[in-house]
Amino acid sequence: MSAQLNSGDSAWLFVSTAMVLLMTPGLAFFYGGMVRSKNMLTTLYMSFISISLVTILWFLYGYGIAFGKDVGGIGLIGWGDWRLGNVTPQALQGRIPEQIYACFQLTFAIITVALISGSIAGRARFGPWILFVVMWVTLVYLPIAHWVFAPSGWLNEWGVMDFAGGLVVELNSGISGLAMALVLGRGASFRRAEGPRPDNIPFVLLGLALLWFGWFGFNAGSALSDGALAARAFVSTMIAGCSGMLAWRLLEWIRSRHFSRLGASSGALAGLVAITPACAFVNVEGAFLIGVVAAVVCTYAVELKLVAGYDDTLDVTGIHGAGGIVGMVSLGFVATSWGPGTAGLFYGGSASVLGRQVVAVLAVGLYAFAVTYVIGQMVDRLVRMRMTDEEQERGSDAAFTAG
Repeated sequence: MSAQLNSGDSAWLFVSTAMVLLMTPGLAFFYGGMVRSKNMLTTLYMSFISISLVTILWFLYGYGIAFGKDVGGIGLIGWGDWRLGNVTPQALQGRIPEQIYACFQLTFAIITVALISGSIAGRARFGPWILFVVMWVTLVYLPIAHWVFAPSGWLNEWGVMDFAGGLVVELNSGISGLAMALVLGRGASFRRAEGPRPDNIPFVLLGLALLWFGWFGFNAGSALSDGALAARAFVSTMIAGCSGMLAWRLLEWIRSRHFSRLGASSGALAGLVAITPACAFVNVEGAFLIGVVAAVVCTYAVELKLVAGYDDTLDVTGIHGAGGIVGMVSLGFVATSWGPGTAGLFYGGSASVLGRQVVAVLAVGLYAFAVTYVIGQMVDRLVRMRMTDEEQERGSDAAFTAG
């Protein structure tokens, strides 16, 4: 083991894994600050319970399905050793211990399902949420993770670029959140003309700080090394988050002559989301452009619910779904040929690069929406996931505390 293990790469992945795990508590505070105070406790705990649930699933069978040997050689699903307990501390994944690699990938699965809770915050019962998490991770997350992250996955083999989860985490959670928003319908307090009314902006800013910190592990850690690739991903993450924040604030001023703290937070988040698939494939100019474009697109995407009338409570679809699409499609234009990337159109690449990125977005989006919608309907009919109007009026925390 000592002849093959790279201690620097391993140490960086240990740190990155802890950083990404911290993102889920960060998300809990971000969401908890955005909802009304009567829903804060339940919203926080919907993220925290995902940590324990997904961890157990991952070590029972999740890692084997996502990263195991491909079934039939067609890149759709893995079938490895389901019980990760059989993987010894001496086993390696490249130049790092396989156990820490498995934990790193686990943290991605945790935050992805936790993100969906934002679409249904304040109108979903906590007990049925637990059942939903188990079913969704098994039937939606694990197959898509195999398609994109596993070397034998069909999108990976086809050459689709997604460095750190634009498809697996961002688009997947955003589109799944839309499906659940439609399953549960509009909340009792939903108004087409009103945006979110956050009750605790300090919690939102604290959550953003934790998310931003963890995002460096999320993106740079996906290099699985401590070298130039990680450095490029790290710098791109910083630039896109900042350009997204400033662009959102500028748009707010142009449109309403008004700045908001929530808008600044949403802009930074949009930039971080969009750079996730692209962070190692673009230069600093590309990262800046992606952050700006993401802010513009997501600004209007979060308002779509007010026009279309669907209740995506905390704008999971508008930011993570739309931002993920921006990041994936932008690679067809601004990806460079440095490192593992294939050049996009702006750097002399072929239109086929853009075509593959668009097809990947459509394939993952359609699968995530269809299967999540079916799962949501099943859970709601079996154990009534939607809170009644009276329960919503009292707040989800009242029901949670009583339970």
